[in-house]
Amino acid sequence: MIFWRMSPSSSLNIAIFLGVALLSAGGAGAATTCAMDRAVFFGKDGAVSFDVEIADDDAERAQGLMFRKKLPAHHGMLFIYDTPREVAFWMRNTLIPLDLIFLDEHGVVRHIHQNARPLDETPIPGAVAQDPDPERLMVLEISGGDAERLGIQPGQSMAHPRLDQTKAARPCN
Repeated sequence: MIFWRMSPSSSLNIAIFLGVALLSAGGAGAATTCAMDRAVFFGKDGAVSFDVEIADDDAERAQGLMFRKKLPAHHGMLFIYDTPREVAFWMRNTLIPLDLIFLDEHGVVRHIHQNARPLDETPIPGAVAQDPDPERLMVLEISGGDAERLGIQPGQSMAHPRLDQTKAARPCN
């Protein structure tokens, strides 16, 4: 066995070094390079990114992913609202199963509805009944089952330039 002794100041220097290394490697709160057509999620296993189409007006949000017969891997549609609000989605004229990831104004995943059924007109709320802050700023639709397969969970943060960067849990560079 090898032991070595450190002075208190050496221990502090190592702790500071490790903290800086964690932040520069993408730890909590670190800035991320962002692009309008990319949404990047951060979890315990690293980053997961999606190429996204933006739906940020009433007509685009109403159309969504209707009538699409497939959605390529790591692609999705990011619905963006002007201000946070309570939202609900349905699957009218949507031919493929989708995961709906609901995000707050900080870009934090607050709720995930997995494998929404194609053509189902039952409303899918953006929050569970007990959520004290049910308003959402963004919703990402991805292929059904991908959220679980890729490890996306409530509490994780997403980086995107359309988030207010002064409030974003994961700000952009």
